[in-house]
Amino acid sequence: MKKRKPTPGQRMIESARQALAFAKDEENQGYEVHVPEAIDVKAIREKISLSQGEFAKLFGLSKRTLEHWEHGRRVPSGPARAFLTVIAREPDAVRRALLA
Repeated sequence: MKKRKPTPGQRMIESARQALAFAKDEENQGYEVHVPEAIDVKAIREKISLSQGEFAKLFGLSKRTLEHWEHGRRVPSGPARAFLTVIAREPDAVRRALLA
């Protein structure tokens, strides 16, 4: 069976996961990574004027997952919160990186 290629969102989440692991390494305590405990996913999406479908497609997320996050049925994981934080602060940079 053919192995599926990771989506851009999955690659970004994996990169965030690696960054968090690197930041937790005792030898690399020169900086601190702040990942918020709670994040308003709907506010982030509305700030950049995208529908749920557009946001999910652009950032490699499942629309259903996005709906669950926005309605409070699920909570984004640490790496997902890190990814969403980057989207909130630098949406154009994330777009450029994912569309490159």
